[in-house]
Amino acid sequence: MTKPEAPITQDVLTIPRKLPEGGKRNLVGLTREELRAALIEAGTPERQAKMRVGQIWQWIYHFGIRDFAEMTNLAKDYRALLAENFEIAVPEVVTRQVSLDGTRKYLLRIAGGHEVEAVYIPEENRGTLCISSQVGCTLTCSFCHTGTQKLVRNLTAGEIVGQVMVARDDLGEWPKPGEPKDETRLVSNVVLMGMGEPLYNFDNVRDAMAVVMDGEGLSLSRRRITLSTSGVVPEIAKTAEEIGCLLAISFHATTDAVRDKLVPINKRWNIETLLNTLRDYPRLSNSERITFEYVMLKGVNDSDEDARRLVKLISGIPAKINLIPFNEWPGAPYQRSDWERIEAFADIIYKAGYASPIRTPRGEDIMAACGQLKSATERARKSRAEIASEAGL
Repeated sequence: MTKPEAPITQDVLTIPRKLPEGGKRNLVGLTREELRAALIEAGTPERQAKMRVGQIWQWIYHFGIRDFAEMTNLAKDYRALLAENFEIAVPEVVTRQVSLDGTRKYLLRIAGGHEVEAVYIPEENRGTLCISSQVGCTLTCSFCHTGTQKLVRNLTAGEIVGQVMVARDDLGEWPKPGEPKDETRLVSNVVLMGMGEPLYNFDNVRDAMAVVMDGEGLSLSRRRITLSTSGVVPEIAKTAEEIGCLLAISFHATTDAVRDKLVPINKRWNIETLLNTLRDYPRLSNSERITFEYVMLKGVNDSDEDARRLVKLISGIPAKINLIPFNEWPGAPYQRSDWERIEAFADIIYKAGYASPIRTPRGEDIMAACGQLKSATERARKSRAEIASEAGL
């Protein structure tokens, strides 16, 4: 009997969005053009629309205001018009856990009752927010806990932006109108590395990042935003041109045979195809370099030969290699590489001229580490054998 093969991807076009219909329109996540059109449709005179967009944008994204009544530079009757037609809604915080190392994990409920997770990681000189782009994931990467939860639907642009706003709420980071602005940024970096494959939700991710990068609101530089993809080749050039953020690749293997099992999308776009596409990315996006993420799995992808092959594969691409000690989860079919093995692997890469930082596992005690995110209501109760079988191991 042949071993079962992991599917390449689900067909995202066949998955219903399951969003409620009717009700007030949420302004969070609308681009400036969409917001202008919505205001005009609700009765804002066209000649005033651009000014109103600027005022409302600042209240929502600079000050974090959720109540139209507090938008004091707008006339009362106009505030009433806004309240009648629109809402300013962000995901609901179901649970908030704080790790011993200060990492915060949020379980967030979105429209339709679905749940996603976001994680805030404080460091000495920055604070990184890891956000989700889908409920579940289209992919079935065999080492990833999130990947054992099937895709439910794509997140809207508003639900993606809303995760950033929720974190700023929790951290008390919104400035107060009339008070001097504190230039300290608690959420200084955003990584699209939570649940889901961002490039299978391209339009919503692009629009959300346009809002996040807007200089009159959340105001995060595109160099402070990193999008992580497993390698959706047709969307990579579009990401450079339409988003322009930094790019990280979930690489994890140096042969197609191993990557087919670890990252099944490799069966559609193999290592050579992916790397050929990546060679143009830094030039197209003005990015300094691409980050290759490489999870260290004992006896699977952690040999000296793998390290030397990795260096050869990425030759000519401005890059750094993030080595990620595997974060174990219940039923995981893999083990973390021994520390000495990880250091030896890193040393080969470093001597070849590439930065090879070993990522310190964060938030493991609250299942907030890389590859561990999974919404509580969908948490699988699968045996190790079932997971291994589904992954084709």
